[in-house]
Amino acid sequence: MTGNSLFFAVLLVTVVIVVLNSVRIIREYDRAVVFRLGRVLDIKGPGLILLWPMIDRMVKITLRLMTLDVPQQDVITKDNITIKISAVVYFKVVDPQKSVIQVNNYTYAISQFAQTTLRSVCGQAELDKILSEREKLNIEIQEILDKHSDAWGVKVTIVEIKQIDLPQDMQRAMARQAEAERDRRAKVINAEGELQAAEKLRKAAQIISEYPQALQLRYLQTLNEISSKNNVTTILPIPLDMIREIGSGAAKNISDEINNSSKDTKA
Repeated sequence: MTGNSLFFAVLLVTVVIVVLNSVRIIREYDRAVVFRLGRVLDIKGPGLILLWPMIDRMVKITLRLMTLDVPQQDVITKDNITIKISAVVYFKVVDPQKSVIQVNNYTYAISQFAQTTLRSVCGQAELDKILSEREKLNIEIQEILDKHSDAWGVKVTIVEIKQIDLPQDMQRAMARQAEAERDRRAKVINAEGELQAAEKLRKAAQIISEYPQALQLRYLQTLNEISSKNNVTTILPIPLDMIREIGSGAAKNISDEINNSSKDTKA
């Protein structure tokens, strides 16, 4: 009786241990690829699953979006400039069975393929295109990675070029170029301002030539502006007509004196 009790107790403990080792809990964002005697049985989860001890083996795969940093790559652009580029790749598993059977380590495979694709795509573009059309390069790299990773059951959703390091001499050259561009814009804006001012002055001169009284009103306005300020110097504007008359009279007197002196000399 004692021997039978001991036997049943050992059997019960063994059954409990086997059951506990057979029970697996799979989370909502995971899936279990179950192998039975080396062959794929099924994809199970989420929830509670049972595995036969020593017969079934489980490989757990996450379906969440994963982030992969692509380390800096030395790239020679199409215009023979050496730069360093790093990127980040966002991907997720859409077919757990393929991600286990078709590739040994899909994360490592994506990392290596992303590095080579980054060097290849950026090496076919000029530096100006890499700096100005980064979004197009991101889309091109993402499409290439997604096309080849489909056989691994992986979907590459986003690729972003994270950082571009330029040589020091190239940075100085670009700084000089940017400074020259700013100077050019400043000169163009200044020239446009001068052109607009000249156009306004031309229109004002036409109006004043048609209405001379406008010039007198402008003189009075200027005098009023000067007198309203605390200035110790007062400027009195003289009409231009008076200046012209004085100038013409002085010129006539000088001409008469020259003529008279020449007559005296002849006499």
